[in-house]
Amino acid sequence: MDITRFIVNQRDKALLVGDYGSYRKLLSRRLRVVRKKLKYSTKGRKYTAPIPVTAEDIASNHEFVHLILLTAERAWALAMHMKSTYATDSSAQGTTGSTKQHIVSKLQKASSYAARLVNLLHGKDQSVASTESILEARAYQQSLQGAINFEKKHWEDCLQSYAETRLLYTALAQSVGTKQDDVFKDLLASTIDPSMRYAAYQLKLSRTVSIETIVARYLQRADNAYVAKVLKSNPNLMQEHGDTAKKSATGEFTNVPKTITWRSRTVDLEDATTAQALASVSAAEGKLASFLMANPDLDRRAKAAAFDDVLIPSQDAVDAVKTAMDELTAEGVAQGDPRMQSLQITRTAVNYNLVEWRVGRNRVLCGEQDGATFENESGKKPKKPRADGKPPVEQDESTGRKLTRLKDRVVLYDSTLQSLDSVKEFPGVAADQAFVGEIEAKKAYFSSLRCLAIARSHTLHGNQRNTLALLARAAELSSRSMSSIRPVESTNGGVPKLEVKPAQVKSLQDLLERSVLRYRALVELDDLKSAAVKDKPVKPAPTIEKMNEYPPEGVDLKNLVTYPPRLQPVPVKPIFLDVAWNYIDYPGRPKKGAPIISDWKAEEAASKMEGKKEVKKGWFGFGR
Repeated sequence: MDITRFIVNQRDKALLVGDYGSYRKLLSRRLRVVRKKLKYSTKGRKYTAPIPVTAEDIASNHEFVHLILLTAERAWALAMHMKSTYATDSSAQGTTGSTKQHIVSKLQKASSYAARLVNLLHGKDQSVASTESILEARAYQQSLQGAINFEKKHWEDCLQSYAETRLLYTALAQSVGTKQDDVFKDLLASTIDPSMRYAAYQLKLSRTVSIETIVARYLQRADNAYVAKVLKSNPNLMQEHGDTAKKSATGEFTNVPKTITWRSRTVDLEDATTAQALASVSAAEGKLASFLMANPDLDRRAKAAAFDDVLIPSQDAVDAVKTAMDELTAEGVAQGDPRMQSLQITRTAVNYNLVEWRVGRNRVLCGEQDGATFENESGKKPKKPRADGKPPVEQDESTGRKLTRLKDRVVLYDSTLQSLDSVKEFPGVAADQAFVGEIEAKKAYFSSLRCLAIARSHTLHGNQRNTLALLARAAELSSRSMSSIRPVESTNGGVPKLEVKPAQVKSLQDLLERSVLRYRALVELDDLKSAAVKDKPVKPAPTIEKMNEYPPEGVDLKNLVTYPPRLQPVPVKPIFLDVAWNYIDYPGRPKKGAPIISDWKAEEAASKMEGKKEVKKGWFGFGR
């Protein structure tokens, strides 16, 4: 029936564009549609008690489950809307007793609908619900009961309800597999765990106590068939393995660290959530190292995709540290407090670890030697076989494809440089001059690789001079990096991270020096060719084009005509056009007695008189 997924999807869709008030209106419209579809509405009357849903109705149509869930969610949405409204109220009065009672009343109404659904699904004779659906309904009902106790400030009862909810959701997450447990994990991380942490804080429990320990302490196992069923199917779910062991989301037990070290400083991990997140990161790092060692011939894209399994828990560890710091700040703890100072060091350590893995992923995507080499990739093979039966000839990689690959590398180098710049903003880094020097050396190394990639793109365009300038800049950055990078011991099992070895810098420096010498020679050859073209004498025009000039040095018999002849425009015949010749007295021209115009006018007048002869009118020569 996917009860949990249905509820989470309804909340996400509504809260993405609105608040709890809009969510309640959406639920009212959806309820109207479902009731009309099931023919369950009481239209035409002012008020009628709702018809109770029976187990036979659920067995015949699972839409009746959605009907109950939508009704419960509408009551919960109204309670959350009132709570959020009064939480943002700036007045000193805040939530009054009547309002608090109204919120609790709506939550109790929602819990009653959820409890009714559990009873209907638990009827084995009539209902066709699966065990997972029953457990989901029970977990939903207990989460609403925990919200009621949370509002009433009954902290022990709240932890008991949320402990059962977390146990059921954890069991369901393990039963559906790692590919479909995102819904349960998000629900636990966003709602259940923060509420349990706050209730534990109200009960003066230590922050070092993990959520699993709280669940084991407050879980009511007696007279609870649902908990007994879960523990019977998975006995190791609540098994505790001491203070230094904890169970991960995949069901494997990993060691939980108690301290963390950053730049020769070791601090205690007082927050249990942070310690658990760091344990998950350590387990993921070991799996990644084993995977890469077992598959050395994988494509670089497949290797980079494997880094996501480490980046996700690393980001979770960063978020856990930030949440712990926000909680201490909300409690009014000063920045100079030892707990806050420990969290600052932990924050720098986990953030730097996240940056290391991001840079390592970029280095894998760049290729061999961090992208210092640039081999041609094989082109696409023709899909159809040749008609003569010969093997198809592989096409060379096009220039556009090479430029695209170089552009992608430049983007990766830019991302790496941006990550290195963000390290300087971490707490305590600016005061560590030695560490800042190491970061600058690594930044110079990746900047040199970036200049090398851009230089290769200019080579493909034929700009040798630009290529030489970029290679010279890359060589300068590489030499600066070589003088600052010191050899360090690798602790990541061969997985590329942020460590740069002197051998890698030396190999890049040798490559750049050879490239600078080569392109310096190419540029020099281009300059010599250009100078030779400029110094070459211009060939004079042939003699046939200079017939009106007398050659004082004699006629060049080897340059009489242009051969082979070139296509040139020539006039077809001479054109004389001088309309003013008959009207202007030019010097030296004899004057005539009678102008030509008078004779022309006389002839024109005579022709007009001849045209004015009598014209016969009518058909037979007489007029009408």
